[in-house]
Amino acid sequence: MQEYSLIVWLLLIAVFIVVEIATMGLTTIWFAAGALVAFIAGLCNAPVGVQIVLFLGVSLVLILCVRPSVCRRFNSRRMKTNVESLIGTEGKVVEQIDNFNQKGIVLLDGKEWTARAVDDSIIQQGERVTVEKISGVKIYVVKK
Repeated sequence: MQEYSLIVWLLLIAVFIVVEIATMGLTTIWFAAGALVAFIAGLCNAPVGVQIVLFLGVSLVLILCVRPSVCRRFNSRRMKTNVESLIGTEGKVVEQIDNFNQKGIVLLDGKEWTARAVDDSIIQQGERVTVEKISGVKIYVVKK
């Protein structure tokens, strides 16, 4: 039985690594690490129950504690797309923004965008606004 558990852990390690390589989501790699710890416990003749608890515990701790910081580190180097780079920029209202009547245009970097107010307020023509989010071809703004 002990030999079978070692084979299972090795297979799980391989599967988790292959899935991680295919998805690059930084999710299954932590299960591979948990399976590695369980495999090492199996080599030390730990009971299968202990191996399973170690696998689940190590995987859970790594996902909850290590993954967020690793994701932040990898995503800090990610380049923003043109649209994402507009968030936080300032623009000028060229047509009154009125969510109820579905009207509003803002000029950003020389381009006109359909605009809506984040808080459903009416923003008058000529006001300065800041882009809070983008959804499709609409920008959502707040009055500056």
